[in-house]
Amino acid sequence: MRFDAVYYKPDSLDYPLGKKLKEQFGSLPWIPIESHNAIQEMRDKPNSEFGRMKRNLIIGTRKTHKYVENHKVSDYLVPYTSSGCTAMCLYCYLVCNYNKCAYLRLFVNREQMLDRLIRQGEKSSSPLTFEIGSNSDLILENTITGNLEYTISRFAHEGRGKLTFPTKFDMVEPLLDLEHRGKIIFRMSVNPQPLIQKVELGTSSLRQRIDAVNRMCAAGYPCGLLIAPVMLTEGWRELYTGLLEELNEGLSGQMKKQMFIEIILMTYSYIHRAINGDAFPQAPDLYDKELMTGRGRGRYCYRAEVRAEAEAFFRTEVKRILGDVHILYIS
Repeated sequence: MRFDAVYYKPDSLDYPLGKKLKEQFGSLPWIPIESHNAIQEMRDKPNSEFGRMKRNLIIGTRKTHKYVENHKVSDYLVPYTSSGCTAMCLYCYLVCNYNKCAYLRLFVNREQMLDRLIRQGEKSSSPLTFEIGSNSDLILENTITGNLEYTISRFAHEGRGKLTFPTKFDMVEPLLDLEHRGKIIFRMSVNPQPLIQKVELGTSSLRQRIDAVNRMCAAGYPCGLLIAPVMLTEGWRELYTGLLEELNEGLSGQMKKQMFIEIILMTYSYIHRAINGDAFPQAPDLYDKELMTGRGRGRYCYRAEVRAEAEAFFRTEVKRILGDVHILYIS
């Protein structure tokens, strides 16, 4: 990844990873900031600058460590080593939290965060699964920080329970030979290739994602797929039937035998529409007033009857094309 500048909290340079990043990106301008959440010059930029803002790297330390209960793949969503992303998926839920400032933030106090996570697992009466990738794409982040090698290797020996994270990227090579002891659940997010090209800007292709999850499965990682987010655009049935057929053809026998599937329908927002309209005027408008309804302040989701139709479609088509693969949930 190429960046134009680094914005950093001065105390981040007190950590080994902070020093490493300073050396790694030493040729770029380094601009000190007081808070990674309140960079005024970024906030003042127009929405049309969204893509260019993603070419800045922000470095700090994570102060918030609130674990959020989750009862899907994991027991808790855990704030971890990054938030935001350099990709520009037009529906990205982080935009709801950070608005146009959904650029990549790296938090260099990884030792502190993993120490706390390991202690949390030890205190539980039963093994827990922690989702560490809900705020960013850790495969993408890992190309800069090496944090997944650090996390997986250490958790395999010291951690109780499991870790999990999803990705839209294929750069899994550094993870394949790690000793993970089956404690890391790898989940690949997939969508039809035409939607990846138009909506999931800056991410790996469907073919690359299939190859990556096959390789992780072959390396012994428990693996699953997220069909997410499902976008009910024109011709969506044909698009998602095509996706399932491509998965059936491309996934290894080993992967199809042991995998699970999560299916998540898209939630959109007024903020997305405002930013996308200015930053990506040629991109498709994902808002459909005929299919969507309000969901909280400024957010939209598919109407209940539309969601029910989509759920019936996926349950039927997954069964027809992929057989008895376990669908964990459709939400």
